[in-house]
Amino acid sequence: MRAALAAGAAGAVAGGVPSTVWALAHGNDPLEATLAAGSMLLRNEERPARLFAAAVPVHLAFSLGWAAVLAHVLPRRHTTPGGALAGLVIAAIDLGLGRRLFPRLRALPVLPQIADHVAYGMTVGFVLAQQRR
Repeated sequence: MRAALAAGAAGAVAGGVPSTVWALAHGNDPLEATLAAGSMLLRNEERPARLFAAAVPVHLAFSLGWAAVLAHVLPRRHTTPGGALAGLVIAAIDLGLGRRLFPRLRALPVLPQIADHVAYGMTVGFVLAQQRR
């Protein structure tokens, strides 16, 4: 379980890099994905500070929860590529449901969100592989 916590924490950080870089490169607000995550908990809230605060437990719950799952299902060999593939599966689940249920998530560009999930999965896979050694 300790390995899953470390992997989930690392994935939580690395998983936001692609969409942040995308937003900055396109002149968009780099915190928009974070505020969208906060809107999952506070659906009718518009104040950025409250949405940001709400995003922290939402993001951590997803990151740590998926890491616990991946710690059990990723293979012992080729764990990092397996994590990347798992990130695509997680993206299909998270974004498939999230974009239908939450308008602020639906408003985000989808490709950077998929890239976030792949980066998350790769990071989790990498950390798990290191922890298993």
